[in-house]
Amino acid sequence: MNTSLRLVTLAAALSLATACSILPKSEPVDIYRLPVNQASRTATPLDWSLRLNKPLASEALAGARIAVIPQGDIISGYKGARWSDPVPLLVRNRLLDGFQRDGRVQRLSADDSNLQADYELAGELQAFQSEYRPGGVEVLIRYDARLVQGRSQRILASRRFEVRQPLTTTQVSAVIAGFGAASDQLMAQLLDWTVAQATQAQAKNQ
Repeated sequence: MNTSLRLVTLAAALSLATACSILPKSEPVDIYRLPVNQASRTATPLDWSLRLNKPLASEALAGARIAVIPQGDIISGYKGARWSDPVPLLVRNRLLDGFQRDGRVQRLSADDSNLQADYELAGELQAFQSEYRPGGVEVLIRYDARLVQGRSQRILASRRFEVRQPLTTTQVSAVIAGFGAASDQLMAQLLDWTVAQATQAQAKNQ
């Protein structure tokens, strides 16, 4: 290698090293699972199957960030923290786990398996965030649920579920715990509603 070419190569290497050194370092991110405080129980299994679908969500809620509305209509996210999965998948998996822990509906599947089931639970996730309000901070989950007949895809029942969980502090760990408590409340309501609606539909078909 001649001297001129060696100098050009050295200059390029030094330039690259300098550029790399001034690039901002990525901040560490804490990844959170959705807490669960639901006891498992043994129950007589019901004679029908259920498929759980990921809820539809807006672009603001479709990712893995932990959403917060600090004021007005501004949707932001907690810095340095995110969920372990995109929110629709996180909620779908929480529903699946909740039905498994409840024990009444044992023939369960998820939408990514594409298995045929007697009924499907689907819906839209309208809110999954913390919100700053004049009285304090709270977690809000709003889910528009639909119970659908598997073969015909006919909507059998629909209902809006809304859960608000007040928070005593704005620390991220407390916010995550609030999401867990709100999800437990949603799960309890959704379980009873789904079982009641599907059992009623089964009785009509007999």
